[in-house]
Amino acid sequence: MRIRTAGVVAAMGLALAGAGCGSDSPSAEPSASAGAGGSLMIWADDKRTAALKPLVAKFGQELGVTIEVQAVSEELMPKFVTASQAGNPPDIMIGAHDWIGNLVQNGTIDPIQLTEAQRGAFAEIAIRGVTFNGQVQGVPYAVENLALFRNTELAPKAPGTLEELVATGKQIKQSGKATEILSMPVGQTGDAYHMYPLYTSGGGYLFGTKPDGGYDPKDVGVGNPASIAAFEKIRKLGEKGDGALKRSIGHENALSLFTGKKAPFMISGPWSIGDVKKAGISYEIEPIPGFAGGQPAQPFVGVQAFYVASKGKNKAIAQEFVANYVTKPELAKVLYDAEPRPPALTAAFDQVKGTDPDVVKIMDAGKGGAIMPAIPEMANVWDPFGKASAAIVGGAVVPSTVTAAGKSIKDKIK
Repeated sequence: MRIRTAGVVAAMGLALAGAGCGSDSPSAEPSASAGAGGSLMIWADDKRTAALKPLVAKFGQELGVTIEVQAVSEELMPKFVTASQAGNPPDIMIGAHDWIGNLVQNGTIDPIQLTEAQRGAFAEIAIRGVTFNGQVQGVPYAVENLALFRNTELAPKAPGTLEELVATGKQIKQSGKATEILSMPVGQTGDAYHMYPLYTSGGGYLFGTKPDGGYDPKDVGVGNPASIAAFEKIRKLGEKGDGALKRSIGHENALSLFTGKKAPFMISGPWSIGDVKKAGISYEIEPIPGFAGGQPAQPFVGVQAFYVASKGKNKAIAQEFVANYVTKPELAKVLYDAEPRPPALTAAFDQVKGTDPDVVKIMDAGKGGAIMPAIPEMANVWDPFGKASAAIVGGAVVPSTVTAAGKSIKDKIK
């Protein structure tokens, strides 16, 4: 239940004054809204909800507000947009940074007021991920990217290229020790997120960039000669070629193939670390190798963040919470414990890296990665790109398939 008090009005004034002063000094200890009363409603997925509930109760006592965390198991972002349009959103929502374009386009979130010192406390790429139209739109708490997981018992040596990975995988299959070369989800409709590192190594890109480094939706790379050349290399890895990529491997079985020792290699992210550890296998986490003589394999870098609803009923307190509490290492550590994604806050990352070398390896695998496009036009890419990649893995003719996917993307962007 939400409670509005007169104190909130005072808190709003103080918060807006602080936002408008443009100070670059570190934020004072949270006090503007402390004791103001009121409440906050936070929407998150199931895992983050369970992790946050005990901690936010403590923060709520310090702030003098009641904080409630509600789990939204599926379709979190569209449900948030719908609730905003109906005038009844939560005050804060937690989600991926590539939602920002749609969230801003729909007018559902407010920019976050962080000092220079607060921004500097985060990994640079995390702040870059949540910056849209020149403004920080969310407070990051974790970063994530794909990496290569290797069963060191089956494959003691790290492959330097994708060709070496395939050669090693074939030898292991022929020895009868595994049934697959590589476990990477493709499925019947494709997976653009997992395919992207291979695509970039082959020379392809999704969107060109503007002089300021932002993505240019008018420059679509899918369908150009470089993208066709990239998919020709991917096709060779597919079912009509080496057999390293298969549509029979999807999200439902990719992890179990690796943890069941049926595949010596897996392309996945930090969300798989817990299950890999439980499986009790010897493993390493490394950068995804690229094609021999090709470009580096660039994984997408994603950022998980807290957003303040523009139509929330307690915006001032919400701003206070995300600016002064989400920036605490304590909260970042709790979320890391719930799921070991590398913390975006440098102090929290430094806390966990001494006891969990895997987070360092994940971060290393993401160096040189491409920040996931947060522009609204990205929503028009996933489906045609994914379906084209699945068809090509299955043996479809590359030029016509990729050209059609590019046309579909461009037609939707117009």
